[in-house]
Amino acid sequence: MSTQTGRASAPTKGLPQIIRDQLRYDILKGTLPAGAQLRQDALAERFNASRIPVREALRQLETEGLVTYQRNRGAVVSGMDVTQICELLDIRVALECHAARLGVPNMVQQDFQQMQEILDAYSQSESLVEWAEYNRRFHLALCAPANNRKLRRLIEEFCLNTDRYTHEQMSLATGKEGPQTDHYRILEACKARDAEEVAKLLEEHILETKRNLLASERMKEED
Repeated sequence: MSTQTGRASAPTKGLPQIIRDQLRYDILKGTLPAGAQLRQDALAERFNASRIPVREALRQLETEGLVTYQRNRGAVVSGMDVTQICELLDIRVALECHAARLGVPNMVQQDFQQMQEILDAYSQSESLVEWAEYNRRFHLALCAPANNRKLRRLIEEFCLNTDRYTHEQMSLATGKEGPQTDHYRILEACKARDAEEVAKLLEEHILETKRNLLASERMKEED
């Protein structure tokens, strides 16, 4: 975090935001799985804080859809059914394609290099957990040049929230070659500064995840 003073320095996060960010990270990484109980006293002890900032952090995570409250259990990590995931994937299409149209004209060589390095690491990895992380980084690098922090935050939350449920399942079913082929095509369209082509490829990429998810769910029901 920057230690500079003055108007240009980044604002310091409050304790509720620090707790929220760490819990969000744990949930999206799967360290805190769906159904895990989030006891305020235990969290207060973990973060060496009172229950007030913990309660505020949980309230913010509830707003994001990552936490729900159940009778006699209190706060728990939310689960998602296929319908909810598909709804979020539709939202991702709208948000990420809009960010691409805004961002592609602003891209510079460093953006292309960053995305290339992410995809190269993705290709070399044999870990499903790492594939999910590199996928997340690529999508966030793609939207960053839109220069819209609120839009990026919405994309990050929806992107990570759906990937928490879909990425491992889809990776086991399809491997990484299909998604990676999509990613490299998107990168080439970015280098060509063809924003509409990027948006088109991105929409198809996300909707393919949705189709695979629905097909996987249908086949499970038929077994």
